Amino acid sequence: MIDVSGLPILSLIIFAPLVGAIALAFVPGDNVRLVKQVALATTLVTLVLSLLAAVGFGAAAEYVLPGSEGSSGFRYVETVPWIPFFGILYRVGMDGISLLLVVLTTTLTTISVVYSFGPIKTRVKEYMISFLVLELGMIGVFLALDLFLFYIFWEIVLVPMYLIIGIWGGANRIYATIKFVLYTLVGSLLMLVAILATAFTFQAANGGDWTGAFDLLTLRAAGGFDPTLQLFCFIAFFLAFAIKVPMWPFHTWLPDAHVEAPTAGSVILAGVLLKLGGYGFIRFALPLYPQAAHDLAGIIVVLSLIAIIYGAIVAIVQPDLKKLIAYSSVSHMGFVTLGIFVFQEQALQGAVLQMINHGIITGALFLCVGVIYERTHDRTLARMGGLSKPTPVFAGVFGFFVFASLGLPGLAGFVGEFLVFVGTFAVSPVAAAIAAFVMVFAGVYLLWMFQRIAFGPVSDFLKGLGHHLTDMDRTEVLTLAPLFALTIIFGLYPAAILDLIQQPVTDLLVALGSAPATGLVP
Repeated sequence: MIDVSGLPILSLIIFAPLVGAIALAFVPGDNVRLVKQVALATTLVTLVLSLLAAVGFGAAAEYVLPGSEGSSGFRYVETVPWIPFFGILYRVGMDGISLLLVVLTTTLTTISVVYSFGPIKTRVKEYMISFLVLELGMIGVFLALDLFLFYIFWEIVLVPMYLIIGIWGGANRIYATIKFVLYTLVGSLLMLVAILATAFTFQAANGGDWTGAFDLLTLRAAGGFDPTLQLFCFIAFFLAFAIKVPMWPFHTWLPDAHVEAPTAGSVILAGVLLKLGGYGFIRFALPLYPQAAHDLAGIIVVLSLIAIIYGAIVAIVQPDLKKLIAYSSVSHMGFVTLGIFVFQEQALQGAVLQMINHGIITGALFLCVGVIYERTHDRTLARMGGLSKPTPVFAGVFGFFVFASLGLPGLAGFVGEFLVFVGTFAVSPVAAAIAAFVMVFAGVYLLWMFQRIAFGPVSDFLKGLGHHLTDMDRTEVLTLAPLFALTIIFGLYPAAILDLIQQPVTDLLVALGSAPATGLVP
C-alpha cells in the first residue's frame, strides 16, 4: 500500500492543472507540438496523483472533527486558514464518492486532451489552457469542504466551459454558450445567497463567532437549522444543482450546449459537469437541510420520473446524433436524482454508480460521434447508413457502448439503474414501475439509432465521401480503450465502487434520519 499521507496530495491534485496552465502561458502559441506535450504531461501528472490517492485511500487515517466523536468519513483532509475574520477555510477532503469522481475527472480530461490533438487546429494554446483550468475547477468542487471554497470552484468551472463552447464550438455556439452561462449563473447566485444565509445564521447562534460558519463538517455536526431557513436554502441549492444535472424543466440549455460544443467539450460536459449537480445534492443540500429535503422529496421524485420519460421520448425523434445522446443524458441523470431522493440505501448506491458509469459510457458515445463527425462533418441520422461496411471497427466499438448505455447486464450501465430500481421499489413500487417501463424507450431510441447508422446499404452520402471515410485510427482507439475496459470491469465487478461508497452513503442516510421520502407516489 502506497502511503501518501505525508504529502498534501489533494492540493497537488487540485493545483497541478493550474501549474500546467501557467506553464503553457509561457509557451509560444505557434509551437503547437510543445503546447500539446505540456498539456498532456499536465493531465497525466494529475491522473497519476489521483491514482496515488486512490491506492493509498484505504491506509489513510480518517479525519475526526475536533470536539466530536467518531470519524467524518473523509481522508487526506487539508486545512489552511483563508479568511479568518469570517471563518472561511481552505479545507479539502476526500471520501469514497469524491475519490471516484476525481479519478473520473482526471481520466476523462486526459482522454479529452489526447483526442483534441487532431480536431483542434486553431488557438490550440488557449484551448489547452481552458481545459486545464476547467479540470482545476471540477476537481476543486469534488474536494471542497468549505462552502465558500466550494462556490469559488463551482464558478471557476463556468468560465473555461464558456470559452470552449464559445470559441471552438459550432455555428450557433454564441447562442448556446450564452444560454449555458445564464442558466448556470442564475442557479449559482441563488446558491451563494443560501450559503451566506446559512453562515450568518450559524454565526448569530454562536454569539457572533464566525468559526466554522462556512465549514461543511462543522455545519453538519451543528444541525438544527430553523425549518423555514432550511426550506428556502434547500430550494436555492436545489435550483443550482437541478440546472447542472440537468433536471426537467431546467434542461433546455443542455442539448444546445452539446450540439455546439467540440467533441472533447461534450465529453467533459456529459462525463463530469452533469455530475456536479448530483454530487452537490449528496454532499451539501441533503445533509445541511435534511428536513426540507424530506418535505420536497416527493416533488423532486416526480420531476425525476418526468425527466426519465421525457428525455427518452424526445431522444427517439431526434434527427441529430449528438442531440439524441444529449437527451438520453437527461433521461439517465433522472435515475440519479430518483435514486438520491427516495432516501434508501440501495437506491443511493445506485445513484452514485449511475453517475460514474454514465460519465464513462456517455463520454465514450460522444467520442464515437466525434470520430464519425471528423470524417463526414455531419451528424444527421438520415444521411448515415451502412457504416459497418467501410468502418467495421468503429461500428463494433460504437455498438458496444450503445448496449452499455441501454443497460445490458454485464456492462456498467446495468448495475446502477438496477440498484435504483430495487431501492425505489422498496419505497414506491409505482415509481419503480414507471422508471422500469421507460427502459423500453431506451432500447427504442438507442437500438433504432444504431440500426440506422450501422446496418443496411451504405448511404449515398457516405459513398460520396470516398477514401475520406476511414476507420478509427490509433489515437481514437487509444482514447476509447480505457473507457471500454472500465465499462466491462465495473459491469462485472461493481464492488470496486460499492465498497468505496458504503460509508458515505450510510453517513448520509444517518444525517437524513434513515426515513423514506415523504409524499412519494404510493
